[in-house]
Amino acid sequence: MMLIFELPIHPENQAAMARYMQDQFTFNGVKATERHAYERDFWPAVKQLPAAELMVIIKALYAREAREYQYVAIDIAARAVRKWQRADLLQFAELVTEKAWWDSVDPWKRVFSEYIKRHPAEFEWVGQLFAQKENFWLRRVGLILQLGFKDATCIDYLQAAIEDDQTTPEFFIQKAIGWALRDYAKTNPEWVIDFVDTHTLSALAQREALKQL
Repeated sequence: MMLIFELPIHPENQAAMARYMQDQFTFNGVKATERHAYERDFWPAVKQLPAAELMVIIKALYAREAREYQYVAIDIAARAVRKWQRADLLQFAELVTEKAWWDSVDPWKRVFSEYIKRHPAEFEWVGQLFAQKENFWLRRVGLILQLGFKDATCIDYLQAAIEDDQTTPEFFIQKAIGWALRDYAKTNPEWVIDFVDTHTLSALAQREALKQL
């Protein structure tokens, strides 16, 4: 089953939206509020589909040229999280690496995080989708996987993920290290301060980690 989903084109927005993403992608020029309205209208037509059929739609959307369709695909995957099993998450992990930039990678994190919240016993398995992977975008997902987990944060996983990439020069990795620490500092500031004191972090990661302390 393939349902048609089309977004309008707003030429007046296209150039600015492309520039914001360093001209790596083409855009229809549809901003988030309008896009979400189209998604809400589309959701009733797909929410009852079997997981396999919905996966076909998600992949078809993700393959389209305009960047907004990747956003739509990820949003649908997140809304349908109750349908997914391990085999589906493996496919999503592959999509993380396609057309990868922070604007798609970070939203993909939500799919995996919500899956963990529904299936806490699967945390270790999900975490291994990202730990020590060659593709740094996958490792970024691992670093920010537990944003908002608060007291449910697995400190061992967080620490290992940071230590694995402690000296990686990639900006998006160092930014993610700082982001993860800053978020956990809202729950356990003493642990974060001690971690920063006992690890040689990049200036960027340390600054981000301690920004709100």
